[in-house]
Amino acid sequence: MNYVAHHWTWDPFIVLVVGTVAAHELGLSRLRGHSAAARIRRRRRHSYFFYSGMAMLLVAVVSPIDYWSSSYFFVHMIEHLLISFAAPILIVVGAPWVPLMFALPVGPRRAVGRFFYLNPKAEFIRTLGRLTRNPWFALLAFNAAMLLWHIPSWFEYSERNSVVHIFLMHGSFIVTGVLFWLQIIPSYPLKPARGPIWQAGAILATNVTMTVLAISMSILTAVSWYPSYAHIPGVTLSPFADQQIGAAILWVCGDFWALPALYVIVRRALENEGSLSSVFDRITGRGPMPTLAEFHASHSTGSPPTEGH
Repeated sequence: MNYVAHHWTWDPFIVLVVGTVAAHELGLSRLRGHSAAARIRRRRRHSYFFYSGMAMLLVAVVSPIDYWSSSYFFVHMIEHLLISFAAPILIVVGAPWVPLMFALPVGPRRAVGRFFYLNPKAEFIRTLGRLTRNPWFALLAFNAAMLLWHIPSWFEYSERNSVVHIFLMHGSFIVTGVLFWLQIIPSYPLKPARGPIWQAGAILATNVTMTVLAISMSILTAVSWYPSYAHIPGVTLSPFADQQIGAAILWVCGDFWALPALYVIVRRALENEGSLSSVFDRITGRGPMPTLAEFHASHSTGSPPTEGH
């Protein structure tokens, strides 16, 4: 129990989380005055997911997980998975965007909206927004963050510099995680830019990235990559064994999130296309197969059956 009960820390991030939750609740209260009861209930359900995501971030940075991540590499991998996958998924499902926007009073809210959408000085921000909402950018940025921060020189530098560790490493995991999952999960008023076929490919590509990284840290090497985990006082687990456990966690968790995500995406594709054959036709670029009536009619007239009806 000492591993769980001790080493909770105070972090300024707590203030940010509390402020964000308060702003979200304020936005919900303002929306409640001119919304239907069903929409109010839906926003409240979504808020539970959003708050769970913020709580997940707190667990990752202020709980004993953060403390023990300095001594054990495999705990560090658990922390990275919470920040990159668990928290962003819950935040995106929670769809906090409209309530957070309505946290501002109507006057400032309209002024901010006019500035970002109409003011020429905000053109760079609008361009940046279009870039970050691009599905390919989200996919590449998410996988790049995962790979680059596990390069030994980058990882070791972040271990020596707390600012780099917190704001660059963890910050990039959170931001790219949210951008990636916005391309997979509808998050009102934002919708994924691509359909289920692209989403399934993105999930599989990310799973392959995690698997290759895990294999590289375990099977394809015989030494520890990270000197910061060598010769830590009180730690009897060898650095290489520690690294292998961390790689196993990364490998297993890659399948743990990818398989359910693929199941949801396949179900969504079947709902949109109507059948598995229609999904296959969409993948291969073929039109839908003719119906039985069209097939018989084509044989009676001698003309080939047409596609696309």
